[in-house]
Amino acid sequence: MTPVDVTQGDGPVILGLPHTGTYVPENILDRLNIRGRELADTDWNIDRLYDGLLTGATTVRATFHRYVIDANRSPSQQSLYPGQNTTGLVPETDFDGNAIWAKGQAPTPQDIAQRCAEFHTPYHVALKRQMHRVQKKHGVAILYDCHSIRGDIPYLFEGTLPDLNIGTNGGTTCDHRIQAAVLRHCTGAKGHSWVLNGRFKGGWTTRHYGQPASGWHAVQMEIAQSAYMTEHTPWTYLQQRAERLREILGPLLNDVAELAPSLPRPCHVPRQASLSND
Repeated sequence: MTPVDVTQGDGPVILGLPHTGTYVPENILDRLNIRGRELADTDWNIDRLYDGLLTGATTVRATFHRYVIDANRSPSQQSLYPGQNTTGLVPETDFDGNAIWAKGQAPTPQDIAQRCAEFHTPYHVALKRQMHRVQKKHGVAILYDCHSIRGDIPYLFEGTLPDLNIGTNGGTTCDHRIQAAVLRHCTGAKGHSWVLNGRFKGGWTTRHYGQPASGWHAVQMEIAQSAYMTEHTPWTYLQQRAERLREILGPLLNDVAELAPSLPRPCHVPRQASLSND
């Protein structure tokens, strides 16, 4: 099993899919408890939701599960949400705060370092390569990071999450026109709630790659799973709900892609010019 699947397109938008993977190596699976083996915190069906919405899009998808290591967390293990419950680079609990590892089997620092090398680093090397390739062709690269989560998780946030959660870290990770285009489609989405930079302001990937002055733009979209599927096993994809959502997401992505020629060209190279995992 390769840690990352890449499908190259000829357009300016890259769809990041860090949390749809369900692969867990046997030696790691053996260390998970019954709760952990449910893999409940997967971004279920999100790749299906976005499939075919944007002609020419490049996709970069992690094949491994976030319980192996989370591709959307800093390898330095620095929290992006200090003071709030969250999960780490290698989670010790699920989103409900329940332990996921068998007694005495929680990952050690050595385990985490090995998983970074085997999974986290290859994912981000692949993503950086695509950012550089797309920027070379279009002058800019736009990363749209695709996520989903259950809408009611008291351990992580109060109340019910809006359907569409846009994250740009306060408008710093992309050109204002990209944020405005995404926001325009969300605010006009009848029957769907939305928020800009609410509980989810953009994860490590969005903040790490979002460097508008360097021609790298990034947006995270966190979707409440109830908007397109059931939020419990077997995590059923609800075709009619999903199609209504796709009618919003398709035009949104196309409008974002069409902005690329008008975006400013970079004044300096991105900090992530190296293909190592910085």
